[in-house]
Amino acid sequence: MKILIVEDEFTSRKLLQIHLAEYGQCFTAGNGQEAIEAIEQSLLEDSPYDLVCMDIMMPHVDGLEAVRKIREIEAEKGFSGLSGVKIMMTTAKGFSEDIFEAFRAGCEGYLIKPIHKQELIDELEKLGFAAPAKASS
Repeated sequence: MKILIVEDEFTSRKLLQIHLAEYGQCFTAGNGQEAIEAIEQSLLEDSPYDLVCMDIMMPHVDGLEAVRKIREIEAEKGFSGLSGVKIMMTTAKGFSEDIFEAFRAGCEGYLIKPIHKQELIDELEKLGFAAPAKASS
């Protein structure tokens, strides 16, 4: 699985990398503009991301704007519905209007910080990602 973690705060970004490393290769972006560019590049290279973990509150381009733009780019490239990248918001914003706005923008999952590993795993399973295989001893 190819994962893009979009987070401007180093500690949150690193924690997500640690939790998601067993699921696949993690890439990072520090803001929404970098995320948009990473998505565009991945589609140009025919190597799209499977999952994006996106913070909402970031400099330059916030997470909601980035999600809308990502969905626009995917539509232009012929991706829609289930063929697009799964986007999970990972944010401190927990009010219902924030959650509804994120889903309207095009995300499929929503976790409120602080992110706990089990909650992350549960959300990944809801999005259709199987737990990584356990290494045999």
